[in-house]
Amino acid sequence: FEMIFLELFITFFKIGLFTFGGGYAMLPLIQAEVASHGWMSDTELVNFVAVSESTPGPFAINIATYIGSETGRVALGVLGSILGSACAILGVVLPSFIIILIIAKCYEAFKQNRIVKGVMSGLKPAVIGLIGAAVVSVAKTALFTADASGAIIYDFTSYAFICAAVTLAVMLVLALKKVHPIIIIGISAASGIALGYLGEHVHF
Repeated sequence: FEMIFLELFITFFKIGLFTFGGGYAMLPLIQAEVASHGWMSDTELVNFVAVSESTPGPFAINIATYIGSETGRVALGVLGSILGSACAILGVVLPSFIIILIIAKCYEAFKQNRIVKGVMSGLKPAVIGLIGAAVVSVAKTALFTADASGAIIYDFTSYAFICAAVTLAVMLVLALKKVHPIIIIGISAASGIALGYLGEHVHF
């Protein structure tokens, strides 16, 4: 059982070490690592992403907490859940902490260096690509399903489509209107609860 906690720490340390651009850019790496270790399904991971986004705090720490907690709980119950969360959080935070300390010490001396500027410019499109890959991967898992033959199908009357339409509407409101995000979060939470209830009792 001890190995699972070491694996959680090493895995999230690696994710934190090689991720540039914040929590969203971590998603492709998190998905690949979770799948390779068989810790949970894509659907479960997408659910954890939704929970991580709807709770306070940095996304990276939230998702590490939930994955570590769930993985540790399966291995060792409640104590494993606590240890798993702690190992995953420590792993994902430690690289950034170390790197920021080093950069804060050295950046002033090198910020005008052409090589440093080139590295920073090169990282920008890579970060955008990682975030785009995460969007496509999560959307594919959340909105599309496969039939028995493996063909991708999409039902425009489904619960997933309704959720996607609500998401698009919220994005448009935030982009075009000066609505406070807290209001949007409250309305979205209420809508999610209502749709979740209807999804259990009404066939979409």
